[in-house]
Amino acid sequence: MHIHILGICGTFMGGLAALAREAGHRVTGCDAAVYPPMSDQLRALGIELIEGYSAKQLDQPGFAPDMFVIGNVVSRARLADGTPKFPLMEAILDRGLPYTSGPQWLAEHVLQGRHVLAVAGTHGKTTTTSMLAWVLDQAGLKPGFLVGGVPLNFGVSARLGEGPAFVIEADEYDTAFFDKRSKFVHYRPRTAILNNLEFDHADIFPDLAAIERQFHHLVRTVPGSGRVVVNASEDSLQRVLDQGCWSPCVRFGPATSGRASDFTAQGEPDDFEVLRAGKTVARVQWRIGGVHNQMNALAAIAAAEHVGVAPAQAAQALQSFENVRRRMEVRGTVSGVTVYDDFAHHPTAIRTTVDGLRRQVGSSRILAVFEPRSNTMKLGAMKAQLPWSLEQTDLAFCHTAGLDWDAAEALAPLGERAVVSGDITGLVQQVVAAARAGDHILCMSNGGFGGIHAKLLDALQAR
Repeated sequence: MHIHILGICGTFMGGLAALAREAGHRVTGCDAAVYPPMSDQLRALGIELIEGYSAKQLDQPGFAPDMFVIGNVVSRARLADGTPKFPLMEAILDRGLPYTSGPQWLAEHVLQGRHVLAVAGTHGKTTTTSMLAWVLDQAGLKPGFLVGGVPLNFGVSARLGEGPAFVIEADEYDTAFFDKRSKFVHYRPRTAILNNLEFDHADIFPDLAAIERQFHHLVRTVPGSGRVVVNASEDSLQRVLDQGCWSPCVRFGPATSGRASDFTAQGEPDDFEVLRAGKTVARVQWRIGGVHNQMNALAAIAAAEHVGVAPAQAAQALQSFENVRRRMEVRGTVSGVTVYDDFAHHPTAIRTTVDGLRRQVGSSRILAVFEPRSNTMKLGAMKAQLPWSLEQTDLAFCHTAGLDWDAAEALAPLGERAVVSGDITGLVQQVVAAARAGDHILCMSNGGFGGIHAKLLDALQAR
């Protein structure tokens, strides 16, 4: 089969392309921005890439895909002059050519007949998916996986695997312009992790209740012989379950609101005992910091147990877990100043990331450098939470390009600790001027952030 992927350079679609190629399909694709590292990875797999969404792609000699797989970046939008933003999509519709969404293609061609372990939640999906895939791999289950990032233990974001288990990051974002259901309803998991749930994606969800409804759609697809692994401390997830749950439910984390928890942790985030029904069953000692990662580990252990991996075996595997690229990743140290790269962009994720670093560095100064880049943050839906998310930082530098709201006003509660700049060059200059030996510069964005990490290191070196 020849499939042509629209929006192929996104993390999810790029992973899908790798899986399709590994399965023996001919894969081509196009995107508005074809650039490294994703372009290099895809071309190394023998995948032909086309820049842009021109309808002329359909008229190339010998170009006749059996299926067009449409990424959710594609829409029916029109430019200011009235022309389509995605003329290739318009041509596909006009000519009646076969098309489907990425999640639907994945469900039909990769996940069918597999034991799918899906990891859902507002935060921690990528890390927990990577943990779970590594645990199953070390247990000899040879799982397939698709992660929205690059697990350092594997070096790739996706592989088919040889065993029945397939671990997938289950995103609640919508599927495609023609399918507004959340991506994860396509995956039909037998084991589902509900890691946490709070409001996000303000561009497609009007409120938290709307996201809870989508999570319940996921719960509806888990069979009676399956397992739903749920964060015991989240009231929002309890509301999801209150709508109906037809599968055994295993809870993890500290029990709250009178809800019992099956898997709990006792000890520090980097060295803790795992308790099952109050009895110690394993111990995790690793280099991964943060209470949030301790919770992610409990979720992975509880899910792995469902496919026969004992908690002690899972904990042993986690001791060699190397995390994911762009998760508190050290990019370099110059003159005693360390620069980190992290994917945090939601206020809760920013606060959690800062807290994790604070636990590592003690009283050393933390300089947070961030950009409100996600659709939710650009809309200003959570700007009031930013001062709360940055409480433990010593200085906070905000890149304000593309915002329709006043970042300086939103960050005013931080007083002189907050600095804003509309361009990367100015931001780098401000950060470098403030930095001193022993500082930790934490860069947070869900995008490339204009290559700010390398620019900061270069500027520190030049200084």
